[in-house]
Amino acid sequence: MDNSGKEKEAIQLMADADKKVKSSGSFLGGMFGGGHHKVEEACEMYCRAANMFKMAKNWSAAGNAFCKAARLHMQLQNKHDCATSFIDAGNAFKKSDPNGKTVAVNAYKDWLGRFTIAAKHHISIAEIYESELVDIEKAIAHYEQAADYYKGEESNSSANKCLLKVGAYCAQLEQYQKAIEIYEQVGANTMDNPLLKYSAKEYFFKASLCHFIVDELNAKIAVEKYEEMFPAFSDSRECKLLKKLLEAHEEQNSEAFTEAVKEFDSISRLDQWHTTLLLRIKKTIQGDEGDLK
Repeated sequence: MDNSGKEKEAIQLMADADKKVKSSGSFLGGMFGGGHHKVEEACEMYCRAANMFKMAKNWSAAGNAFCKAARLHMQLQNKHDCATSFIDAGNAFKKSDPNGKTVAVNAYKDWLGRFTIAAKHHISIAEIYESELVDIEKAIAHYEQAADYYKGEESNSSANKCLLKVGAYCAQLEQYQKAIEIYEQVGANTMDNPLLKYSAKEYFFKASLCHFIVDELNAKIAVEKYEEMFPAFSDSRECKLLKKLLEAHEEQNSEAFTEAVKEFDSISRLDQWHTTLLLRIKKTIQGDEGDLK
């Protein structure tokens, strides 16, 4: 294959794409319409040129072409394609630069900055649905979108905060499996972090309560799994409480269940979320009156 021919073709394609972009914003382009369509065509041409440059192993030119495509995707509000093109640009730049980072990082900057802004906007919208409109399903959707944006820029701590909101609401709405997956994911992400590992026991505790509502045996298996994953969980007050609750539930002893909760609560105050889930579990004990008093 004649790679030099591919490179010449790519250079011409870039020039043609540049002309389309320029004409899309011209007076005549605006007057007769078609500007948006021209931008889409230019975007596709930049991507084709980038792949031709890759075939010719001109990695720097390929990276530049993917960057141009990414910026047009951004203009067209194609967030996923924008992200993909910047990632492709970064990969191409890494091959042109032995250090592999300098130009790639610059290519990501604009994209990442916009993802952070987008994430914050989704959080603001989620908070409005929480407090003013009281539409929890929509709040969940916006927190999930914010988490995805934060993950896109590898801001895992901010992503986890959003996911924990989703987990809490999912449990309230009895979407227990989804809540479990979130708490397990965040727990696994934090247990190896020296600064965050103390929080992991709380996430595994919450996941265990969700399991418990679904099925007692599920909860037993989950607690054993979490102890194996995170040995520090075994010595936690949360784990000891779970074992007492499992024993009381197995014996259908609502008094023992209530006493175990009271004992824990006297030292570590249980919030409304925990209390709600514990009451749901307690109600599955035969003859229970449905309170924790």
